[in-house]
Amino acid sequence: MLLRSNKWILSLLSATLLTLSWYGHLSIFLFFAFVPLLILEDDLSKSLDPKRKAKVFRFSYLTFLLWNFGATWWIILVQFGQFGAVLAWLANALLMAFVFLTFSNIKNRINKPLAIWLLVPIWIAWEYLHSIWDLAWIWLNLSNSFAFNHNWVQWFEFTGSSGGTLWVLAVNILVFKAIKEPSLKFTSKPVLKIAAAIILPILFSYLLLLVKTPLSEQKDKMHVVVVQPNLDPYNDKFVEDFQPSFSKALRLAKQKITNKTEYLVLPETFITEMRSSINEEDLGNMEHLHWFKDSLITPYPNLKIVVGASSYLPYRKEEDVTATARLDKGSGIRYDEFNTAFQLDKYEIQTYHKSKLVPAVERMPFPWLLKPLESLALDMGGTSGSLGTQKDRVSFSNGKNIGVAPVICYESVFSDYVTEYVRKGASFIFIVTNDGWWDDSPGYVHHLNYARLRAIENRRQIARSANTGISCFIDEFGNISEATNYWEDAVIAKDMVPNNNLTFFSRFGDIISYASVLVTLLLLAFAWYQRFSKKFLNKA
Repeated sequence: MLLRSNKWILSLLSATLLTLSWYGHLSIFLFFAFVPLLILEDDLSKSLDPKRKAKVFRFSYLTFLLWNFGATWWIILVQFGQFGAVLAWLANALLMAFVFLTFSNIKNRINKPLAIWLLVPIWIAWEYLHSIWDLAWIWLNLSNSFAFNHNWVQWFEFTGSSGGTLWVLAVNILVFKAIKEPSLKFTSKPVLKIAAAIILPILFSYLLLLVKTPLSEQKDKMHVVVVQPNLDPYNDKFVEDFQPSFSKALRLAKQKITNKTEYLVLPETFITEMRSSINEEDLGNMEHLHWFKDSLITPYPNLKIVVGASSYLPYRKEEDVTATARLDKGSGIRYDEFNTAFQLDKYEIQTYHKSKLVPAVERMPFPWLLKPLESLALDMGGTSGSLGTQKDRVSFSNGKNIGVAPVICYESVFSDYVTEYVRKGASFIFIVTNDGWWDDSPGYVHHLNYARLRAIENRRQIARSANTGISCFIDEFGNISEATNYWEDAVIAKDMVPNNNLTFFSRFGDIISYASVLVTLLLLAFAWYQRFSKKFLNKA
């Protein structure tokens, strides 16, 4: 068969199907995207070619490199970031190919028909581990494709997004086995299995939509206003005084704020300017924060403002200094810069520091080791270099048993991470972001839609304030409303409904990923034991 014999075609076919799955509503291609690659791996593994492992790696690397480029080509639009974009594609594809080769090696060591299923825990473990280290880049986690078909995965409230990856890989393996076993001749039985594996989870998802009572039917609602100030992140936001930005946002906010408004949401790093950041040691005397209180909180005393800012914290004690701390040469004091969210009200200022940072942009990976190289981090305005983080998630409180998750930009991509806010009492999720770095490309569209999955997993309503769009509201089923256009000034308002009930996923976390990591570690231990025990016996 020509297709089986041409490894290049198989590799390119997998890359094409994977890439298409990240455009529009084409998630269906994902159920078949790994099949050509599995056929390729199977044929090479059964061959007598002494370079078969190298070829598995080579062809899988080509697949994953083309997928990384095809789905995230827009990274290159970041000004001065072309080198970083290419490095990200090369590195992420390299890691994926290594994971696929690991699966191939373990499968072939076990050499049993069921060993093909080991791809499921190994790949899920890879996605999870890739989300918790300093080089975290999980934009292409398989389940993220369902952000464009969110009605298929309402059951993420039980499994989280890792359930979507399990679903995708399981279907791919069923299709592979149906093609691989010629005795079946693709009869009705395997076809029915594949159809059931795809259709039943979707039917269950629509059943959940039918039986669940929308939060909107509850009486306890809160009026929320979201501002999209539309500041050019390259030419305005970080190079001009804050006063014009504040005046613009104030004008927009007052179009929608009423005496019933309880929250005003402004985007990531909204409070920033070229010459200064907010000193967290002296928040009570920070002029920019007083502008908000004088102009909005004084006339609207029930209002709470959630706003992004650039801030810093000096360390007066040597034991407080972190690996990311910078040195002020004038005073000799070390300090951390932060990408911060504040909640301002008439009583207090609550603070949260973004802690899932964009690798090589907001944080030099492994700062304890690579601190001398942090000057090489891509400069994307006022939050470049290695920023500080905080250990625990924080839910902003309104004093009435209502909490807000202040999710900053990139953090909204991380499934298990966002549940930490919810377990800390978040009744809403507020996402503050600045999506103008990649121009008018699929990047900001992906980022918006990924938030739908966080709403479903936690059954929390979301208010999303994006500096340059898209700002919107998302209900607990992942439906978007009041969406603004990209690159325009806008203000939107909606009555949002709080929810303090925990879903299964919110309560227990990413069980599928935890179990997959454990299984993968046991498989690696088994493979190493088998390899070294065989060497020992041969020597004996």
